[in-house]
This record gives sequence, C-alpha cells and structure tokens, in this order.
Amino acid sequence: MKKKQHDIVNRNSVSAFRKPLEALNFFMADMQAGIGPFLGIFLLAHQWKAGPIGTVMTLGGIAGVLVTIPAGALIDKAKHKKRYVIIPGICTVLASAIILISQRFWIVGVSQVATAIAGAAIVPAVIAITLGLTGQQGFNRQNGRNQAWNHAGNMIGAGLSGYLGTKLGMPFIFYLSALFGLFSIISVSLIPSKAIDYRAARGLKSDDDHGEQVSGFKALFECKPLLLLAAALAFFHLGNGAMLPLYGLGAASNGQENAAMFVAMTIVIAQLVMIGASIAAMKLADERGYWLVLLISFVALPVRGAIAASLSYHAGLYPVQALDGIGAGLQSVAVPGLVAHILNGTGRINVGQGAVMTVQGIGAALSPAIGGWMAQGLGYPLTFLLLGGLALLSIILWLLYSRTLKAACDIRYSAQQ
Repeated sequence: MKKKQHDIVNRNSVSAFRKPLEALNFFMADMQAGIGPFLGIFLLAHQWKAGPIGTVMTLGGIAGVLVTIPAGALIDKAKHKKRYVIIPGICTVLASAIILISQRFWIVGVSQVATAIAGAAIVPAVIAITLGLTGQQGFNRQNGRNQAWNHAGNMIGAGLSGYLGTKLGMPFIFYLSALFGLFSIISVSLIPSKAIDYRAARGLKSDDDHGEQVSGFKALFECKPLLLLAAALAFFHLGNGAMLPLYGLGAASNGQENAAMFVAMTIVIAQLVMIGASIAAMKLADERGYWLVLLISFVALPVRGAIAASLSYHAGLYPVQALDGIGAGLQSVAVPGLVAHILNGTGRINVGQGAVMTVQGIGAALSPAIGGWMAQGLGYPLTFLLLGGLALLSIILWLLYSRTLKAACDIRYSAQQ
C-alpha cells in the first residue's frame, strides 16, 4: 500500500513539475556547453592557432574530469539537489564575462575550467532531480523528454548565437550564454525541493525500506557492464570530442565566409537530429533495451569521419552533422538511463554517473588537443579519418562482450522489479 501511494505521489510530482524540469533542460543546454565551438572561431579571430585552441579546450576538459566523480558523490549525499544547478548557472555567467575581458591564454583557460566544472556538476544533478521525481520505472521516458528539450535548447541557442555573432558581433554570443544560465536558475527554482524523493534520487529502491544500505564505492569497480560501458565511451569520445570544433576551424581556414554562422549551422543540424534521436532512443530502449541503441551510436562516428574527410565543407555539412546528431542523441538517453538501471538499488547512481562521465571525459578532454595538433601537422581530412576510426574500438568492445552487455542493457522488465 505504501509503495502504491508513493508511486501516485511520484506520478503527480512529475506531472506538476514537468514543465519547469523540461524548461531547465532547455536552458541548461547552452549553460552546459558554454560557448562551445564558437570559442574556436572567436580565438581564431584573435590570432590564435589550432594547436593552442585545442590545448585550452583540453584544460577545461581535464578540470571537468577531475571534479566529476566528487560532484556525483556530493549530489548522491546532498538532500538539496537544486543548488548543484544554481551554482553552475552562476559560474556560467562569470565564465562568459571573463573571456570578454581578455583573450590571454591563462584567462581563457580559467574560463574554460570554470565552465567545465559547472558542466560536470549539472548533468548528474539534473539526472538526480529527474530520478527523484519519477522513480526508476518512469526515468527512461522522462529522460528521453528531457534530452529532446535539451537538444532543442542547444539548437535554438546555436541558431541565436550564429545570428547574433553575424549581425551584432561575437561578444553577443557570450551574453546569450549568460542569459541562458540565468533562465536555468529560474527554472530549477520552480521545482519545490519537497517534490524530489531523496532516496529515489540516489538509486535506493523504496521510500519505506529504511534498512536498505548504500553500497560501497567498491561496487562500482566490480560492476563489469559499467566498466565496459565506460571504456567504450572513452574510445568514442576520444575521436568525437574534436570533430565539431575542428570541422568549424577547417571551414574557417578554407575561407568559409560567415564562420560564426557556419558553426551555428553545424550545431543546429546536429541538435535537430538529436531531438528525433532522443525520442527514438527512448522508444527503442523500451522495446529492445539499451545495447542496440548504443551500438548504433558508436557506428555513426566512423561514417561521419569518412564523409568529413571526403566531401567539401559545403557538401558535407548536412550528412556530417546529421550523423553527429544520431550518435550524440542516442547516447544522451542511453548512457544515463543504462547507468541508472545498472546501479539501481546501490544508492550510488550519481557517483556512478560521475564515474562514467569521468572516463568518457578523459577521451573528450584529450581529443581537442590531439585533433588540433594532428590537423596542424597532417591536415584536416586525414585528421577526420583518424578521429572517426577510434570509434571502431568501441564497436569491437561492444560486440566482443555482447552477451554480458545485452543482459545488463535490458530494461523491459525493470518496472516489475
């Protein structure tokens, strides 16, 4: 009886606060990525070269990697989940301002570090809030909706950034990022803290089972499916992390007019596809589990690299970024959903999210520096091929351990548990 009453409360909570939750996912998209690929174009206009641009992006990536697991652990332990959205929002506003003050290497580096730390905290925080509202059985569907809104926010933010950058100048891209950070703070403030089930938010199964114990951190390292997922994502992001900024830099270096608008188009196309991919991932996961969803996402990157290397920037823009949308859109739903499913009952879901983000973040952090220096020495086409080829390692790993992973990825009966 208690469980049924708890489920009714949860359903009412997510219904009442779905709009501010989805608004948060919409506005946090720009806050999460900062000015993203526009930073490369901005620095290129200030006489920076591809190598240093990649290096300063990597500095931010490394900072994000270092704080992701501690952030997840704090969010698991904290009863006030919303502060881990509010503080990153403030950091985003400050980070946007500091780059406009000076483009010196260390100032840009500090800005990227602050943005990366904010991004590392906000993702597990929003996952925790969503779990606290929906419980495990409702998480896949609501997370799919969250990600669709998140990609819509990225798309609209990128489109506005491209327009503002072209018409009013690059500083207005930074102003827009700060504004989205402010709206994120307002959105999360509309979700009352009492509506978030603290135990469900960290992955404890029931509100009335007070004897249930939080698992030790050792449980994360002994979970083979979780380790395989993290390794596959690390290889994928080692190739994927540099693709978008290098594609924009390659176009700018080849005399592309309106470079800011070109970069905006790369993001808009990818995010538009990601909206559909997020919804498709949610439905496919319900029907077939997460294994197939992730396999398709890994396959998209080698194909994307081959197209980027072989077609001109004008002709390749749409297929290259559509494939980015497929890969990232599927993973945005499958990765947090699978981690939450694997670690359900441990009380360590958010630190587990942080651990997976850390491992994939290592790949993503190294990618811009590796890709930037490769592009400077080998040229952009060969770099795209090599970066795309790294996802072949993800595919091999995913197929080699398919029996173990398919069992762990099947969520079809989780609602009955």
